[in-house]
Amino acid sequence: MTTQLELGLDTFGDVTSGHDGEPLGFAEVIRNVIAEGVLADEVGVDFIGLGEHHRDDFAISAPEVALAAIAAKTSRIRLGSAVTVLSSDDPVRVFQRFATLDAASNGRAEVILGRGSFTESFPLFGYELNQYEQLFEEKLDIFSRLLTEKPVTWQGATRPALHDQRVFPTTESGHLKTWIGVGGSPESVVRAARYGLPLMLAIIGGDPVRFAPYADLYRRALAQLETPELPIGVHSPGFVGKTDAEARENFWPSYKQMRDRIGKDRGWPPMQRAEFDQESGPHGSLYVGSPETVARKIASTVRAVGASRFDLKYSAGPLAHDKLMAGIELYGTQVIPRVRELLAE
Repeated sequence: MTTQLELGLDTFGDVTSGHDGEPLGFAEVIRNVIAEGVLADEVGVDFIGLGEHHRDDFAISAPEVALAAIAAKTSRIRLGSAVTVLSSDDPVRVFQRFATLDAASNGRAEVILGRGSFTESFPLFGYELNQYEQLFEEKLDIFSRLLTEKPVTWQGATRPALHDQRVFPTTESGHLKTWIGVGGSPESVVRAARYGLPLMLAIIGGDPVRFAPYADLYRRALAQLETPELPIGVHSPGFVGKTDAEARENFWPSYKQMRDRIGKDRGWPPMQRAEFDQESGPHGSLYVGSPETVARKIASTVRAVGASRFDLKYSAGPLAHDKLMAGIELYGTQVIPRVRELLAE
């Protein structure tokens, strides 16, 4: 494991509740997410990632715009997507938007590309779900060529061809950091290695240790391709409170509401408290508890996977903005330094 561990935060811009218990408007949620990003910068968080969704329970459909607003109010924190649904977007426009964000933020932009776990963007932008795999493969191929910032020639079935085409703006450094977000299929892991891009593992269920073989597969694939070692990151949901009991009681109702709403669309049964408690325990995928509990669990995962980035998805459905802000402050001021201490032991 590299000693240059980065500790970040992710949010999907979940529509939160106000003091009256009613959902806030999209505009207020977006302004609150910007404030959360600014606080993350102030308390020492290394990265803030904003997800892209196109449904009424999430407010952020254009992460780059909100990230640019955070960039204008910060000076240090790195800024990225979590994830950009490349399959239903245009790779040229994605590169242009993030290259622009990179310029506005003085080189702090990153993009995490993925197929996404939701499908609303496909009909919205006129793509067929039966082309799910082909769309991602072809568009990733284009994007990987755009990253060279040289003229690109490409031809395929899902987009008009490019003929010796340059794309502007280019980045100041000549490099836009790009990750591939993976939910846990070996094919996706090998694809990330084949394109020579860092791997971001989304661990949203079960024991994080079970993802260690994917990290090993990725490293073996890189070695076979004679590609130098690349970063591996982990994205997982969680929440930090002053005590384990406080964190769980604050997080549980909102997490259940979010999980059950998504699960209803996918045929999942309602989440029971026993399942939540198991996932919040030492061998589950939820990092919920006091700063010490969360720090120890993060350190354990980082060791098991050999990760150089850990991103905590800190929002959960209607969980209120003031509680999210309190959790961010604890994460930055107590969890991050404690994780570094534990890994240095």
